[in-house]
Order: sequence, then structure tokens, then C-alpha cells
Amino acid sequence: MTTARHAAAGRGTAEAPAEFRRRLLDGMAAAIRERGYRESTVADVVRHARTSRRTFYEHFTSKQACFIALLHEANAAMVRRIAAAVDPYAPWEAQARQAIEAWIASAQSEPALTLSWIREIPSLGDDARQLQRESLEAFVVLTQTLTDTPGLRAAGITPPPRQYAIMLLGGLRELIATTVEDGGEIAGITEVAVQATMAMLGPRR
Repeated sequence: MTTARHAAAGRGTAEAPAEFRRRLLDGMAAAIRERGYRESTVADVVRHARTSRRTFYEHFTSKQACFIALLHEANAAMVRRIAAAVDPYAPWEAQARQAIEAWIASAQSEPALTLSWIREIPSLGDDARQLQRESLEAFVVLTQTLTDTPGLRAAGITPPPRQYAIMLLGGLRELIATTVEDGGEIAGITEVAVQATMAMLGPRR
């Protein structure tokens, strides 16, 4: 076998585990959309992923481990989406709206996953608790980073205390969760979420 062929074969072998992991995570997301996390089984995940239970357990020790990995990835993607949506040169009110609209768009794109994230994680033990803490910290850092710009400081806005950021994030998540549970449209909370965010993060009086 030529050197080029060896290299190609090596790449194929290296890429296979990542490909299967991606399919399993997508399978978990599909199972949650179909039946919710609690009613979903490993069999549902592998059915949607079009792979085997053996492959599943080569990548994850349990359904819960796969779920936590999916949420970890989804949370990181949401943080990136919100950060990318905010124009640091826009007026601060516009920046607040951009951040909230990006958050809501992300939640609205996967309402079943969003609800599972908020409702199921608290009951899943230490591993899930670690995810909660990491997720919360990522959003606190995001909030403080987005409010720590020359433009916002010129408007009298400084990064909020950690406790403020936690209260804001918790309130927005609960508002989204109850809206989904009540059968409402997540986009319908945009204005109240923007106003609440501006009230909490706006210039100190």
C-alpha cells in the first residue's frame, strides 16, 4: 500500500468514532423529540442513529451519559450563537435585544430539547449537576463579556454582579420552560424578556 493510501486509511479509521458519536447524539435528540427523555430508550436512540446497541455502548456508558453529552454540546452551541449575534457597536438596547432574540431562536429551534434540559437535568445526579454548573458559568461569563465593552460603559452599563446574572439566566430559562409546557410560542416572550433584561442590566441609578 502506498504512503498516500496508508494516510487515507488512517484518516478513515480516525474519523469513524467521531462520525458514530455524532449519529448517536443526533439519535438522542430525535428520540427526545419523539418521546421525551424519560420515555426514550437506548433502542430508540440507536434506531434513529441507524446503528447498533454495541456501537452505542462503545461511546456512552448509559442513556443518561449520551443525554448529558448532547446537552453539553447544545449549550456550547447556544453560547456561540448568542455571542455571534451581538453587534458590540450597536446601541446597548439593540445589543440586549440581539442577545435575547438569539437565545430565543436557539430555544425555539429545539423546544423538546430545551424543555428536557430545564426539567430533567435537576433529577439526574452528580454528573448532571456538573453540567448545570458548567452551563451556568458559561452563561455568566457570556453575560459579563457582552456587557464589558466601551460602548456599554459609555452608556453607564457595567458587567452585572454574578448574582444578578444568575437571577437573569434562571428567570429566562423558567419563562421559556413554562411557555413550552403551556403550549405557547417561545417567540411570544421576546418583548418581556428584552424588557426584563434591560431592566436588570441597564444603567445603575
